[in-house]
Amino acid sequence: MKMTFRYRLLASYIFLIAIPLLVLGTVFYRTSLRIITEQAQRNVYEIVKKNNEVMDTKLRIVDQNSMSLFLDKDLFRIFNQLDPANEAGLFEADRQVTAILGKYFSQNQDIYAYQLWTSYFTFGQTLPQGDPTQSDIYHMARQAGGKLVWVPTYDFVSMFHQPYLQSGNLEFRYLFSATRVLDFTYLGNTRLEKMDARVERPVLAISFKSEVLKSLYADSISGSSRYMVLDPYDKVVASSEPGAVAHTYKEAWLDKLKLEGSGARRMTLDGEAVIVCFDRSEVTGWMSVVWIPEAGLLSSFVPVIRTSITVLAVVLGIAAFILAFFIAGKITKPIKRLLSAMRSVGEGDFQTRVEVVANDEFGILTKRFNRMNDRIHLLVTENYEIKLKEKEAEIQALTMQMHPHFLYNTLNVMNWTAIENDQQELSRMLVCLSNMLHYTSRKTWDAVHLSEEMNWMDNYFYIMSIRFEDKFMVEYDIDPQLYEYDVPRLLFQPFVENAILHGFNQTESGGIITIRGWMMQGTRFYEVADNGCGMSQETVHAIVYQKSSSVGIKNTIDRIQITYGTPYGVSIISAPGQGTRVVITLPV
Repeated sequence: MKMTFRYRLLASYIFLIAIPLLVLGTVFYRTSLRIITEQAQRNVYEIVKKNNEVMDTKLRIVDQNSMSLFLDKDLFRIFNQLDPANEAGLFEADRQVTAILGKYFSQNQDIYAYQLWTSYFTFGQTLPQGDPTQSDIYHMARQAGGKLVWVPTYDFVSMFHQPYLQSGNLEFRYLFSATRVLDFTYLGNTRLEKMDARVERPVLAISFKSEVLKSLYADSISGSSRYMVLDPYDKVVASSEPGAVAHTYKEAWLDKLKLEGSGARRMTLDGEAVIVCFDRSEVTGWMSVVWIPEAGLLSSFVPVIRTSITVLAVVLGIAAFILAFFIAGKITKPIKRLLSAMRSVGEGDFQTRVEVVANDEFGILTKRFNRMNDRIHLLVTENYEIKLKEKEAEIQALTMQMHPHFLYNTLNVMNWTAIENDQQELSRMLVCLSNMLHYTSRKTWDAVHLSEEMNWMDNYFYIMSIRFEDKFMVEYDIDPQLYEYDVPRLLFQPFVENAILHGFNQTESGGIITIRGWMMQGTRFYEVADNGCGMSQETVHAIVYQKSSSVGIKNTIDRIQITYGTPYGVSIISAPGQGTRVVITLPV
């Protein structure tokens, strides 16, 4: 069963409406996910940077307080006068040093312990460190020579060589520390006093529990996220995976992040799409990395987006169906009336009329149909007469084509006659003339390829050089890119002819015609220059603006401006005795 036009039109409307709905729904869905992902990426990156700024602020305070110790006069006095062999004096000094250190560091809740280490005594809070001067922390401080050194998270048992604590449940098992050598000075009334050179400079050690960094990130990122803080040597300072702390974590994707230092990117890790945000601490040089699975991030938004898109698509689909049904009926009703009238006309009833009920396109169509019936006989007659005229035009065209065909055949016979008489130069002249006639006798005068125009000019130059007995020579300098463009037919001939007939009329030999072409700033430039006798400004004005002076040149100028517009055309630069330059400008 064939579908009526109305139902085909209705089906096409529904199909055309369904496609935009499907495309827009898909675009909206993908755009929403992309915007949410990008926003989440920015938020997480800001969290990472903020956490780093918070930690850097806290650590800078520690750094500043530790620098203040250099000028503490009480510490200067204690260590400058301390006798390492006096045990009672050491305990008294420890009490005083602990009080002084507490004044600087006890208010900082993040600091777990603060101490001053010497080879003969450990001042400050007591930890089971054995001899701390044998630790890597102590050696790093000595090597830094007074600069604050940040030691990434380490295993307390391994760092201080205390194997008996291995099985113990220590709250200070994993620490990270800041350490520096203190060379005390004292600013007296008139001069800066330094410690005696024989006095051992103590090493300041400020320790933090790794939970300080853990709590910072645990409170600011979601549960599905993971984080890691790494020092420049890939040692884990803090991590969401407890077993990774104080160990080396070496991955190729981390090496790429370290080169950038700070940023956010989307990556695939272990087959899972994740958002990775990272930032480097300005104080410690440690890099914080947080990565969040995209699936977990979008899981709460996807159902909402899908539901809203589905509901919107259903509502719009129903509305579109109703509207399409109504429009299809409005379109097909007047068409049905016209079809009925056409059947009557087809049976020969040219008096059939259709009532015009609207002024829209269908009303206009109905009016045209009614007029058609009034003029049908006239149209049949005119159609018959037109066919007769077309036949006459074809016969006339064939007759007109006989003339150039006869001319080509005649030139061909002359050419073979010249070849038989061994007149090669005459033969070439006839071939050139035949090519020129064929080029100029085409039915249309559309633009031609530059190579065709130059081939025609070669034929023209050859004939003219024979005619004027080598009075002139031709040089070319054309940008190869110009051969990609078309030019008006016979663009150069009027100017070349003017140079040969008028520019060299007083010259027996040595004439040079140069044809150049170049491109600049979206414009093509062609130049025809000669070293002939030149012209006055009055002559140039007459050639360009007075039609009777040079029909060929004026025709060429008019054709260029009609085709490309008034900004383009021909300019002639000449002076008596200085030759002539003709510059033609065309658009690219």
